[in-house]
Amino acid sequence: DEFLRTGQFDRLTRALVLQIGGLDAPAAVVDLGAGTGHYLSHTLDALPRNLGIAIDSSPAALRRAARSHERAAAVGADVWKPLPLKDDMAALVLSVFAPRNPAEIARILAPGGYLVAATPTTRHLYELVGPLGLLSVPDDKEDRLDAQLASRFELVARDAIEYAMFLSRDETAQLVRMGPSAWHVDEEALPEAIDRLPDPLTVTASVTLSRYVAA
Repeated sequence: DEFLRTGQFDRLTRALVLQIGGLDAPAAVVDLGAGTGHYLSHTLDALPRNLGIAIDSSPAALRRAARSHERAAAVGADVWKPLPLKDDMAALVLSVFAPRNPAEIARILAPGGYLVAATPTTRHLYELVGPLGLLSVPDDKEDRLDAQLASRFELVARDAIEYAMFLSRDETAQLVRMGPSAWHVDEEALPEAIDRLPDPLTVTASVTLSRYVAA
């Protein structure tokens, strides 16, 4: 939440909202792995007819997501398991740096509904991978995503978002701790490793936005 409030991911947020422009269906917007509801709240601002549902397994994140927008609700659930949502109840499903369960997404999406997925490229945060021991992104990330979804969804749009961020040491620490690498880095050694980096540090944000339509 602190990192997102710095504005470093604002370009990604704006691009995500543009990707769903033109959606005209009053069914729900479901954000899988929604965290604090940041992306869901901006999406709802652009879709005044829709209600939003944030899905996450973290009680702390859900409390924030429930307050992220006046038209948002938050539901605790594991996205790998059956979701506590009705069939065909969603006009749009968001998956921003989050896991995807194709069968469940297809079940809850109404015919013609959109799935919008944001996935990192191999260049995303690459300046931090070596110095801080972060997880690297495989070269075939997009191909894996398409193969995972191919039987139930059709790819209709894909955009590349890439830009330089200039991060303070505090922002760098927040960024590391908000991603999957937080489970793999040495937490005790992290502050010292970050202190050895330049301040500010130039870090690449590189994300693919893919929009699919339910087949």
